[in-house]
Amino acid sequence: LSIRRQRQMCIRDSSSAPSLEAKRRARRGAGSDSPVLLLGETGTGKELLAHAIHAASARAHKAFVSINSAAIPETLLEAEFFGTAPGAFTGADRKGRSGKLQLAEGGTLFLDEIGDMPLALQSKLLRVLQEKEYEPVGSNQMLRSDVRIIAATSIDLQAAMARGAFRADLYYRLNVLPIEVPPLRQRLEDLPALCVALLARIAQDG
Repeated sequence: LSIRRQRQMCIRDSSSAPSLEAKRRARRGAGSDSPVLLLGETGTGKELLAHAIHAASARAHKAFVSINSAAIPETLLEAEFFGTAPGAFTGADRKGRSGKLQLAEGGTLFLDEIGDMPLALQSKLLRVLQEKEYEPVGSNQMLRSDVRIIAATSIDLQAAMARGAFRADLYYRLNVLPIEVPPLRQRLEDLPALCVALLARIAQDG
């Protein structure tokens, strides 16, 4: 049984107070177009919850696109995020390349590990949130943006702001609907239902 499927069952079958509160806020987020900020430790299923919010939203018929700020080298992150104009730099695609923002147009852009995003890119993301526009790398053309932002982090963003590693104005733009995603140790009453669901799935898979 894959880790992804186990986490899906963890979300679906959870009935503890922390889990029910997270699901209540997620339903509220699905009914809104405002940014959502998912907070929680690594491995708590934040991306799965982001998928669930998207699937229950008015944007469900459009793309869900994710980008992990911690997994992409800083030198490539801006191009990955905004795309590139044709021949923008040495080694760039001669036809240009769509970025994650363009791929997510009309849908949801999931920004995983937002706390690891470089400050220079944070200011450009802030422009997307404020002005609904962005400029591909190497281009002089502004593109309009219609995406719903769901961000996630496993670090303390307020501590990051205090040491100057995260912009306060971006934090307040993203923190419209914060959702704490609790680790299993904080919702041990979910264990019986999760064990039943896991055993049933194992038996079904044979």
